[in-house]
Amino acid sequence: MRRSWLIGLLLVLLIPQVIHAQDVASQESIAIKEKHSPHKATIYSAVLPGLGQAYNKKYWKIPIVYAGFGTIGYFAITNRNEYRLAKDAFIYVSNGYDYETDNKYVGRYNETDLIQIRDYYRRNTELSWIIMSLWYMLNIVDATVDAHFFDYDISDNLSLHLSPGIQHNESPFLMQPYAVRHQTALSIRITF
Repeated sequence: MRRSWLIGLLLVLLIPQVIHAQDVASQESIAIKEKHSPHKATIYSAVLPGLGQAYNKKYWKIPIVYAGFGTIGYFAITNRNEYRLAKDAFIYVSNGYDYETDNKYVGRYNETDLIQIRDYYRRNTELSWIIMSLWYMLNIVDATVDAHFFDYDISDNLSLHLSPGIQHNESPFLMQPYAVRHQTALSIRITF
């Protein structure tokens, strides 16, 4: 029992000096680097989507950002064109026009169906623009979060800090004697 207590005491006293030497070496290398700014990444990505990712040196994300904008834009434009065709077909059918037209909906659908088709494509157009704005905001959030984690150290060179401490325990049970309710114990605090 005494032997393990003595070993624990030696560890508590010696390990902080060893770890302190590692801290000094890592602090010197950190002091040389310029701080990476999440605010700049946010502004860059808001001004030109993908520029914040370039600032964070995550170049592989830029094609993903623009592929998302391209895909969503394709669906928005396609839905808008179909909406216009359905709207023109509805106007053509409801007014009883009989001139020649190249609208693919005329002659295939009645007025009720054309209203449903028109509303369907209008809703999809609006959803496409909403999704486009969400994609734009996601681009900004991604650049900001990446910038916050830019300087985060995930190397194998992690440090461990051990420090002695005193822990005060107070029991909530009032029926116990004072000495039992108020105990003080030595403790070892471990910090990674």
